[in-house]
Amino acid sequence: MEYETIFHSADLCVVGGGMAGFCAAVAASRHGAKVVLMQERPMLGGNASSEIRMWICGAHGANNRETGILEEIMLENLYRNPALNFHIWDGILLEWAQREENLTLLLNCTCTSCEMSGNRIASVTGWQMTTQTWRKVEAKLFADCSGDSVLAPLSGAKFRVGREARSEFDEDIEPEQADRHTMGLSLLIQAREQSRPCGFTPPGWAYHFTAEQLHHRLPNMEDPMENFWYLELGGMGDSIADTEKIRDELLKTAYGVWDYVKNAPENKEKNKYWQLDFLGILPGKRESRRYEGDLMLNQRQVQAGGVFPDVVAYGGWPMDDHDPMGFHGQAHPNVNHPTPAPYGIPYRCLYSRNVENLLFAGRNISATHAAMSSTRVMGTCAILGQAVGAAAALALQVETSPRGVYETQMDQLQQTLLWDDCFLPGIPRKVSPLALRARLDPAYEPLRRGRDRDRAGEEAGVFLEKGACVEYRLEKPAFVREARVIFDSFLDRELLNRLPLRNMLCNRARNLPEARLPESLVRAYRLEAITAAGERLLLAEDDQSHCRRLCVPVNAEISALRLTCLDTWGAEKCRVFSFDFR
Repeated sequence: MEYETIFHSADLCVVGGGMAGFCAAVAASRHGAKVVLMQERPMLGGNASSEIRMWICGAHGANNRETGILEEIMLENLYRNPALNFHIWDGILLEWAQREENLTLLLNCTCTSCEMSGNRIASVTGWQMTTQTWRKVEAKLFADCSGDSVLAPLSGAKFRVGREARSEFDEDIEPEQADRHTMGLSLLIQAREQSRPCGFTPPGWAYHFTAEQLHHRLPNMEDPMENFWYLELGGMGDSIADTEKIRDELLKTAYGVWDYVKNAPENKEKNKYWQLDFLGILPGKRESRRYEGDLMLNQRQVQAGGVFPDVVAYGGWPMDDHDPMGFHGQAHPNVNHPTPAPYGIPYRCLYSRNVENLLFAGRNISATHAAMSSTRVMGTCAILGQAVGAAAALALQVETSPRGVYETQMDQLQQTLLWDDCFLPGIPRKVSPLALRARLDPAYEPLRRGRDRDRAGEEAGVFLEKGACVEYRLEKPAFVREARVIFDSFLDRELLNRLPLRNMLCNRARNLPEARLPESLVRAYRLEAITAAGERLLLAEDDQSHCRRLCVPVNAEISALRLTCLDTWGAEKCRVFSFDFR
C-alpha cells in the first residue's frame, strides 16, 4: 500500500506557521495571492503558541510597538481573551487564518522535500501525520518561515550556522574565530498561585540543584516577568540534529529547577502556594540556520540605525546574545548590546541570493549572528513576515522575482506596507492626491499628513469630542476604492492594566486583574459616504470596535466621506491619527 498524495496549486507557499509565517500568509492572501500555509504543528504561533508560550517581544522605546497585522491580532486577543489564556490565543490565530478566502491551511504537515527547476523551487512535499497523506504544493513563489530554514538544504539555498569571525563584518561583539555555536533552546515553566499550600514531588530522573549551582539563574516567583527563559541548552551542539537529546536534558533541568523552587529550604515556605501549571515539552528555539540574501545585516549596520533605501521593517530589541553554554554557563546567561530603536531592516535580507523564487522571514533572515540576536524576537519576525507576504503578492502582480521587486518596485512595496499600517523608519506615507485635494471640515490637517503614530515627542492626529464628525468634501464626484482610518491603540501600553506583560502572562498570581483594551481606542464609530446622486451610503459602523486600523471598501462614485466617532473604551475624547481615502 502506498500513501495517497494530495496536490495543491498556489501562487505562494509559506512553510512555517509561527508569527512570521502567519503574517506572511495573511498579508499575501489579503493582497490577492492564492496561498498555502504548511505548518508542522497542530496550532499556529510557533514560539508564541500554547505549546511553547514565549511572549511576543519587539522594539523598545516610546511609540515603537509593531503595528500592521500583529497589532490587529494583539487587539483581538485583548478583546476576546482578557484572562490571557493561551488556548484561546491559539484559537484566535486559527480563526484568522481560516477566514482568509485565499488561504489554504495545512496543519500537522512537515515539509520533507522539494523539487527544483533550475535555480527555482517547483514544489514542496510534506507529510501530514493526522491524515497519513503526502501533500505536494506547486507554487510560483515560496517563503520559508520555518525558523530552521528547512528549505535551505532541500533547495541548495546558501545559508550559515553559528557565529561569524569578528573580522568578517568588523563586529566587535563576535569571537576572534568563527564557530558553529548558537544560542540554545528553552523549555518554559508557568506557575499558578493557589489559595492553599501545594507540594511537589519531582520525577526520579530530575536533576537536583542548590542555590550555589544556579549561577545567575535563581528563580524568583515574586517577579511577574519570571518565565524561566534561562532554562536553555544546546548552543554548543547542533540545535537541529540534537533537539531530542536537548529536550530530554531540558526536562531533567526544568523539573529540577521547579523542585528547587518548591522544596529548597530557603524557598519552601515563601513558595508554598505556587503550583506548577505548565512545563513545555517542545523546546523553543532561538537560532539555527540563517539564509544568505543579497545583503547580510550586521552589527555595524544595526548600530548605525539601519539606514537603507529598501527598508521594509524595523527592529529595536537589543542585540541579546545568549551564552552557548546556556544553563551550564558560569557567567550571566545573556549579554545585551544596545541598539537604536528603531533601526531599519532592508528588503534585501528577505530573499535568497541563489534560489530565484525563495523569500524568508523570521529568525532565519539574512543577518549575521550578532544582528540576528536582535532581529530574532517575534514582534520583529511578525512584521518581517508581513513584508514578505506583501512583497510576494506584488511580485506576482507585476510578474517579477523577489529580487525584481527590489530592483523596480520598492516604492510600491513600501507604500503598500505603510497603507497596511506598518511603520517604516525614515519612509513617509504618501497621502492620496484625491484626499489632499478634497475640502476637510473641520480643517484638521494632521489627519492627512501621512503620520500614523507619535514620533520624537511630536503628537500626530487629532482629538475629537464624542459624537463629533469629520468630513471630506470632494471638488467633484469621483470613484473611491477604499477609505482608511487609524485610531489610537496606545502604542506605549507595555504596562497597561498594571500588568507588566507582553501579549501574554508568565505566571498567574492570585487576584490578578484581567487585561483590557486601551482606553484611548475608539469603541464606536460610523463611516458614511454621500454618493454622486446625493444618496447617503453607510459604509461601516460598530459599537464594539477594537481595531486600530479601519480599512473599508467604498467602490462607488462619491462626493463626500464622513467619519463620526461616538465613544471610546474609557478615554474622554476620541483620538484619530489619520483619515484618508483613495
